[in-house]
Amino acid sequence: MAVCPPFVFLPLVTELCAGSYIRVGAQNVSQHNSGAFTGEVSAAMLAELGAAYVLVGHSERRELFAESSETVAEKFLASQAQGLTPILCLGETLQQRESGETEKTVLAQLDAILTASGVEAFANSVLAYEPVWAIGTGKTASPEQAQQVHKLLREHIASKDSVVADAIRILYGGSVKDTNARELFSQPDIDGGLVGGSSLEAGQFAVICASMENLLWKL
Repeated sequence: MAVCPPFVFLPLVTELCAGSYIRVGAQNVSQHNSGAFTGEVSAAMLAELGAAYVLVGHSERRELFAESSETVAEKFLASQAQGLTPILCLGETLQQRESGETEKTVLAQLDAILTASGVEAFANSVLAYEPVWAIGTGKTASPEQAQQVHKLLREHIASKDSVVADAIRILYGGSVKDTNARELFSQPDIDGGLVGGSSLEAGQFAVICASMENLLWKL
């Protein structure tokens, strides 16, 4: 399990999680490791604070802050250069899904990383498929819809390196709740969840985590 609090709470959360199995990550990172970039937080800073993970390419960063896939790729590489594990977020909008562009959209986002760093970089990363149309809307991709995209992503990486594809963890992030987590996590290519709103409800979050643990015990 990992938790990704806002920057200002990272020292506190890192201290509280010390000695536990809970890892800490950040919600964003600068693509620049140093220089005059007022207000930015570099990967080196995050590593010094004890972060292990960092989200890159979250749908809100892409949509609200106009981050391109090229910028996301730069952040991905900057994170890895400082020993952080990037959690690369990929996903399509409702318009793109309804236009039949889901595959084209998510593969373009994935290919930006492949072009910048090669498939080997995915050996030290996590993917998170987050359909934008299912975030904060109450809508959730069906387990079958989510599995279809997860399989697509894994097969695309496998076309470059099957060993990396088999090992990479692909999370689902689109209104994961205590009521649907177990069914989602039961899909063959869904390796866990990127939990947003439900992570703010301790009871729900505990149930979601237990759903994953119970499935792992059965394996």
